Amino acid sequence: MPRDERDYQESGVASWYGPGFAGKRTANGEIFDPNELSAAHRTLPLPSYVEVTNRDNGRSVVVRVNDRGPFARDRIIDLSRRAAQLLGFDARGTAPVLVRRVYPKGAPVASAPDASVSLPRETPLYVQIGAFADAVRADSLARSLGDIGPALLQQGPDGLTRVRLGPFAGQMDAQRALSAVHAAGYTEARLLPDG
Repeated sequence: MPRDERDYQESGVASWYGPGFAGKRTANGEIFDPNELSAAHRTLPLPSYVEVTNRDNGRSVVVRVNDRGPFARDRIIDLSRRAAQLLGFDARGTAPVLVRRVYPKGAPVASAPDASVSLPRETPLYVQIGAFADAVRADSLARSLGDIGPALLQQGPDGLTRVRLGPFAGQMDAQRALSAVHAAGYTEARLLPDG
């Protein structure tokens, strides 16, 4: 059950996704890329960010949680192959880790609290860049704009793949991202509320 644990911290075992997951959709609709810094977690909101520290060698990396898992009971997080490489356990497969929720500057605050948590927040906003019949083109565009903000691919009922950035928790952050997208040449991009 998803929970918005603001001060989440947990020690346990990390593993990494095998090659069979590459190109498949994550729980929040993105295409999984083993070369990105991403992760699967059972309960944290999607998306959210965690710092993972390998307790054997002290290496740390910040990853974006965009999927559900792991499905092995003795593990607390599944990482992308790239994250495992940076943490130095890709050859071994698992490692003892400390996982701590973090809030990188400019990253959105995910809004999926459980019923016992009542937090005031604005309606999340997205920057919609476009809708494409060609999913490969949409994915390429999302990657190219990912440095402006978290990029999402959403499949619409019309069969088109929408490229969005966000969610952004406030109007100011969303407007800043929209300006950056316009400056990159996508002048028809617009702000949309969640939903």
